[in-house]
Amino acid sequence: MKRCLIADQSEIIRKVARHYLEKLSFEVLEADSADPALGLCREKTIDAIILDARLPGKTTVEFLSALRFAGTAHRPLIIYATTENDPSDISRAFAAGADTYLMKPFDQNSLVETISNTGLAA
Repeated sequence: MKRCLIADQSEIIRKVARHYLEKLSFEVLEADSADPALGLCREKTIDAIILDARLPGKTTVEFLSALRFAGTAHRPLIIYATTENDPSDISRAFAAGADTYLMKPFDQNSLVETISNTGLAA
């Protein structure tokens, strides 16, 4: 079973994403800020992270840098979730290590399409 971490400060976003991901047979973990999210990445093998652009505790660049040096053997796919359609912000996320992005708020179709395009969905 694939494992996805939803790292988002919004409980509603985490709940909605969990619902959609569980329909895709993902095991879902949640974190509401950067440090707990990084802790889960160190403790578990994570296949994908839905990373909130405004995750409390660290900037996106700081989070992705910390993840890169976390000492984990497996690098998860990073889905950068943002409410801003700002090309320079998205470019910074890609430069820091994000693999793709997802506009928030998202619906089931957009999340499933994003996951499917990464090759993680069965």
